[in-house]
Amino acid sequence: MEESVSPSKRIWGRFKRNKPAVGGLIFILLLLVMGLLGYLITPDQTPMANTMHLQLSNKKPGRSFQFLIISQNPAFRKVNFLEKMLYGQEAEFKSIPITGYRISGNQLWIKEYIGDDEEAAESSILLPAKHQSYLKQHLYQQTFWLGTDGYGRDLLSRLILGIRVSLSVGLLAVLISMSIGLSLGAMAGYFGGLTDSAVSWLMNVIWSLPSLLLVIAISFALGKGFWQIFIAVGLSTWVDVSRLVRGQVMALKEAEFVEAARALGFPTFRILTRHILPNIAGPVLVIASANFASAILLETGLSFLGFGAQPPMASWGGMIKENYGYIVMDAAYLAILPGMAIMLTVYAFNLMAIGLSDAFKVKSPGTLV
Repeated sequence: MEESVSPSKRIWGRFKRNKPAVGGLIFILLLLVMGLLGYLITPDQTPMANTMHLQLSNKKPGRSFQFLIISQNPAFRKVNFLEKMLYGQEAEFKSIPITGYRISGNQLWIKEYIGDDEEAAESSILLPAKHQSYLKQHLYQQTFWLGTDGYGRDLLSRLILGIRVSLSVGLLAVLISMSIGLSLGAMAGYFGGLTDSAVSWLMNVIWSLPSLLLVIAISFALGKGFWQIFIAVGLSTWVDVSRLVRGQVMALKEAEFVEAARALGFPTFRILTRHILPNIAGPVLVIASANFASAILLETGLSFLGFGAQPPMASWGGMIKENYGYIVMDAAYLAILPGMAIMLTVYAFNLMAIGLSDAFKVKSPGTLV
């Protein structure tokens, strides 16, 4: 019966037996769903979750505040479902937090919230004739489940949007590194000789440079920005893939099925893409998972240093940079929460890489059993 089971089912069966790896996969899928839904599930649905209430800076998780709408946005345009999911919805109104209100005749007297230990003087607003409906439409309550940052922005919304930055940088950086690594590694391993020497020399040069310094240097050359991170991180992580693929191709190019393909006159491109590379998919997937975690760490490091995603874009590394000073104060959660998000995401990818390594029976880079 074991022989009748397809290789993919055997691999999946071995992967499922590794409970931590399955847990890591579930966590990654949950992050992926949250990242895709984006603004649809964030409490603050404005672009980049950048609604500021400076009076509410550094409020503890779970605090609720009452708000009064004081003006409508004349340029407000309701966007469709897809546009809202991807880019958010511009605020329809401007509001202020208040501590209380009272009605006297046709006047609404309010006390604006300016701090826990301070009390603002009352100010009045002229009410329309039907003031009951006015209050229902202009008063609302909001709970900040994870608190607010130094600018009074909702921390939960920015954490959710930070998922997009980390996963998108990880995915595109891995695609770039895989494209370069597979191409150069396959050529070096298959052709050998001068080609192998040139590629190996390039790999050794890149390998000798610290990854973060290399990424910073590439970022200086390309400029600061979100899209530049993909290229910078991808160009710094291809060496691992190339070394692995080179070793695997060198081991397989003398195999009988490759010799048979050559004897039949198949072109080199077909031999590499149809006969050799599919047989090293296991080790490549393992190192791709590990590189995904490395790319997330590099991106957060870049954002922390100011070379990555630029404000007001929500990035976990950028959030730590903005709030690390509060670690020694009573608002350490502002830096701890994005730090925990980074740690758990990288840990999940590492667990999945270990699970894939066991499922494909990869013992070490360049070795299959």
